[in-house]
Amino acid sequence: MILPIVGYGDPVLRKECEEISKDYPQLKELINNMYDTMDNAYGVGLAAPQIGLPIRLFVVDTKPFGEDEDLSKSERDFLSNFSCTFINAKILKEEGEEWSFNEGCLSIPGVREDVYRKPNITIEYYDENFEKQVKEFSGYAARVIQHEYDHIEGVLFTDKISTLKKKLNSKRLQNIMEGKVFPDYKMKFINKKGR
Repeated sequence: MILPIVGYGDPVLRKECEEISKDYPQLKELINNMYDTMDNAYGVGLAAPQIGLPIRLFVVDTKPFGEDEDLSKSERDFLSNFSCTFINAKILKEEGEEWSFNEGCLSIPGVREDVYRKPNITIEYYDENFEKQVKEFSGYAARVIQHEYDHIEGVLFTDKISTLKKKLNSKRLQNIMEGKVFPDYKMKFINKKGR
């Protein structure tokens, strides 16, 4: 089922999310709904707060990056097939020299800015079968994971841009809060006025 994506300004996007247990109600269905919602919006990641749930759960599917001709064949092959569910994730290490990439967010449609992140991470998490994993990721996969991980920590990519860029985007962000944006996917806005 495709769920509405929560727009910028909703307090749930600023919550440090709670861990869940494997007995969380209808967890498998929730995960499937998150993948459906992400795919419908042409996203590469989606965190539970973005559908209104303050829990430590996010999904990633980097298939669109697999078409980037600038990447090596092995990177493209990996990204084309990388799909993963992260439950109760904890980033253990972020390493390497920060690099810039133009990021966007399904909760912040129409806003894209360069964000600096470290290229290599080690992350501990539970998969969709609630089996514990500790894995290393790099490049685009690491970046998408870091972006979604920020969501479960109550952090948005707009928090990582300069004060000037924040000012330049303030009207766009206000429009999102007021529901004055029209992405081609279902959204829920905090201050939308009736029509």
